[in-house]
Amino acid sequence: MYEATFRIRESGTYAAATRGTDARIELWCNDHCDLLHVVGGAAEATLERVRALVGVQDLLRDTDELVVVTGACLRERESRTIERYLERHDCLLLPPLRYADGAKFCRLLALRHEALTACYRDLVADGHDVSVESKREVSAVSQDAPLLTLDDALPPLTERQREVFTTAYDRGYYEIPRETSTAAVAEAVGVERRTAEEHLRRAENKLATALVPFLRR
Repeated sequence: MYEATFRIRESGTYAAATRGTDARIELWCNDHCDLLHVVGGAAEATLERVRALVGVQDLLRDTDELVVVTGACLRERESRTIERYLERHDCLLLPPLRYADGAKFCRLLALRHEALTACYRDLVADGHDVSVESKREVSAVSQDAPLLTLDDALPPLTERQREVFTTAYDRGYYEIPRETSTAAVAEAVGVERRTAEEHLRRAENKLATALVPFLRR
């Protein structure tokens, strides 16, 4: 088996709700309705979009976090869905769909790696802005979750956050003692020092927020 994660930039309802924010949305489709998990500062704005588009049956609310049962399935309201590409190329969608930074993240499974390639090419040919975030052969299962990967534990970073964080790491920013400065990192990626520091803090915050619950187990 082969697994790939596609990042699809789009103007769909949920992707648009995350653009320019730190909001993240996870969606489990149940044909007649959807289950959404929304986190981040745009949670309430996202809820209003959902109400207007598909309705809300019920919800659970916490600070900057929502669990929503929608009134109808989003797939019935939007035409640019990935399901028709999956059926065409005999691929499976591994839920949930994830939305962040104005993009949809789809985790796909196929029996042949050529199927994933063909699915990607069809999406691009139809005008979708697609990038492959990861691709691997699945050759073993684990006791707790047969297809769990690190992608499930790590939050999606913006392209600039990823660039600044990895540049800082590669240049020894996290070594003891430090081998570089934020000014040097900023120069390497072509931004102002304060901008680089902001991207670095946001990336560190997202990574820490995602990993701490696993460290507490």
